[in-house]
Amino acid sequence: MMSLPKEFLADIATEYELSPKQEKVFVEIFSSEKSDLEIAQKFYISDSAFRTRMSHVYKKFSIGGKGTGKRNKLQNFLVDKYRSSNFSESNQVERSPENINDLVGKVRLNIREIILDNCGTMKVLDMTQSIGLNDIYTNVNILEKITSRIRKDISQIQSEYNAENFERFEIGKVSQERIPGIEIVKRYSKLMVLGKPGAGKTTFLKYLAIQCIDGDFLTNLVPIFITLRQFAEAEKQPDLLEYITQIFSDDTVSALEIDSIFKNGRALILLDGLDEVREADYNRVLKQIRDISTRYSHNKFVISCRIAAREYNFEKFTDVEVADFDDEQINNFANNWFKSKNPEISKKFISKLEENLPVKELATNPLLLTLLCLEFEDYLDFPTNRSELYERGVGVLLSKWDAKRGIERDQVYKKLSLRRKEDLLSQVAVKTFERGDYFFKQRELQENIALYIYNLPDAKTDSEALLIDSEAVLKSIEAQHGLFVERARGIYSFSHLTFHEYFTARGIYTTSNGLKNLVNHISETRWREVFLLVAGMLQNADEFLLLMKEKIDNLLARDEKLQSFLNWGHQKASSIKLPFAAIEIRICYFELEEDSTFDDTMRATIDLNFFHHFLEFRYAELDDLANYLLNDYSLADYHTFKNSIVLDKKFQSLFTHAFYGDYHVLSKDIESILNFDLEPNLEYSLQHLKNKLPNYQQDEPNMKEWWKINGYNWIQELRAIMIAYRNIGHDWQLTEEEMQFNEEQIELLQKYYDANGLLIECLMSDCFVTREVRDKIEDELFLPIVEIEKRKEQK
Repeated sequence: MMSLPKEFLADIATEYELSPKQEKVFVEIFSSEKSDLEIAQKFYISDSAFRTRMSHVYKKFSIGGKGTGKRNKLQNFLVDKYRSSNFSESNQVERSPENINDLVGKVRLNIREIILDNCGTMKVLDMTQSIGLNDIYTNVNILEKITSRIRKDISQIQSEYNAENFERFEIGKVSQERIPGIEIVKRYSKLMVLGKPGAGKTTFLKYLAIQCIDGDFLTNLVPIFITLRQFAEAEKQPDLLEYITQIFSDDTVSALEIDSIFKNGRALILLDGLDEVREADYNRVLKQIRDISTRYSHNKFVISCRIAAREYNFEKFTDVEVADFDDEQINNFANNWFKSKNPEISKKFISKLEENLPVKELATNPLLLTLLCLEFEDYLDFPTNRSELYERGVGVLLSKWDAKRGIERDQVYKKLSLRRKEDLLSQVAVKTFERGDYFFKQRELQENIALYIYNLPDAKTDSEALLIDSEAVLKSIEAQHGLFVERARGIYSFSHLTFHEYFTARGIYTTSNGLKNLVNHISETRWREVFLLVAGMLQNADEFLLLMKEKIDNLLARDEKLQSFLNWGHQKASSIKLPFAAIEIRICYFELEEDSTFDDTMRATIDLNFFHHFLEFRYAELDDLANYLLNDYSLADYHTFKNSIVLDKKFQSLFTHAFYGDYHVLSKDIESILNFDLEPNLEYSLQHLKNKLPNYQQDEPNMKEWWKINGYNWIQELRAIMIAYRNIGHDWQLTEEEMQFNEEQIELLQKYYDANGLLIECLMSDCFVTREVRDKIEDELFLPIVEIEKRKEQK
């Protein structure tokens, strides 16, 4: 809390008719930094008497509320009252206060409004109005070791994750401790805060200024926030101390008083955006910072700068790095962003992030997280076409962020248009992604950049000069756009795997034969996002999706056993006459067969989640399918559905319970099936199977022992009934030798399922596909090769 002059407070006490006892407590509270207990002890009164006096004081000022809120309201009122009076000039300035605390209090009062105006709000990107900094601010974490200065071999970094089965966040994950930013500022007197573009450096410095002026942090210091670009471009090029003095309007604080504040080490000097200073002004600004930080070394200094942006040497400063946002920070930011609109939107936003990990990766950068919040606001969802979302994110980093703030940077590659920059990044992305290299040495990266530059008009042809230029280009991309990040000394990667995938997709999409080459990776998990992005980029995705379909069908084309499995699904679906697409029925039966056919090991291996996604795209559950038929089609269709798919689902449930030894529900399961309209032989067989079960309720121990001895045979008899009467439950894994699936076939079947899942996801995305091609693909999903060829001949 800021200290006010006692004479001023005494005048206010008289004006508001405070009693002598009330005045003593009132003046002491707002003129010193003593605690309530210390003040009570000074006047020899109890804690209760102290609170009573203050409650009367608040009434005199007509201030209501509870707790510290009343104290803050009165403090702010007194500050405004003081600023609107002439007391500061007439009683303080001329007599150079003997107590430095009084001077600090006076200067804090005079700079308060300036700090609130310059640091109290933020407006970035396409925000239609400013938002209060305290309303949106999320605590920043700091890394004490700069990641780009850590020595690691590329093999060490690569060993930290599995290229075929890794958590996406691991590529940018750091192992060192993350320390709250406020704690770091307390710990060091001189800090150089480094960070990637959009990491929140400026917001952090503004937050420090607001916290300080509001009395919540370093309350004995005067916060001074300077945008270095504005200082560098100021008229007549004043020195830094003179520029700081000019901040105070109407000479409310003199240069001598500022000098006194600095000499007594009572300033918190926040210098923002060293990287934004033009090359022509840079050396002069560096000298000014060195001079003032050396001359007034007992003050606190915090400078912000982008990583890799500038060469500097501040010997007494400690370099630290702003850490990427973690899950907790992302959630806090989202909650703050949406709380004034609707807290439920925040929950939905966070849920959607969890469903879209490539999108969530971008949220680790505060600037891109802001973009995601803005995108989400309009439709309460992210764009279905992810390539468009990522394109906007790239646009923010490549040009929009600096342009919005009016910053022109000295670019060593000014001749490269926005498209050329994207082409360069795409060339690097494709080459490295195809090799599975998520991390690459600086020399290799420079050579790729040099190769691109070499092929441009008017480029240098000398290899050494090209390599020098390529290093400058690399550092510019890193510092100005943040799309390359130095993960360890001399080892780079794209800032986010999402952007690596985006530029890979862009490179494939814009080159001849790119699509034909891409489909060769149809069964490689790490290419999944690239496929989705390419589909979204194409004006017409017909050719691409047909290439995918052909490649998928060929995965199982030469395996007779797997073709027999697909043929069973086709025959089963064809036997049921319902007003659905055949693929929907085939999907239902592949899912049923997976549950009742494969053992635990194989079931754990084969993932059929995409089946659910496809059906949910049209209907939520089987019950919804039934209601759909009942409402929109004939009663006959409903009964057909009930006595086919629903009945088979009941059999699958019975089999699953038996397989896992849940014998206590088997009789109920069979009773449920017997309620269906069954053919006599099936009804007899089921009843006979049910009669074999002991009465579980009457003799549980006997049932348990019976099941140990007879359970396997009972399950096999159930399977035989399912195969004979329903054509489901085939033991593709364990029956006669010619039908048994080996490990290689199981792996191949999983790749087939995954690839079809990817194709279905492309169809469900926002890519453009003609109705004819969409119908053809859906109609032929999961069909055996023989049937596909037959349909081609018919056409």
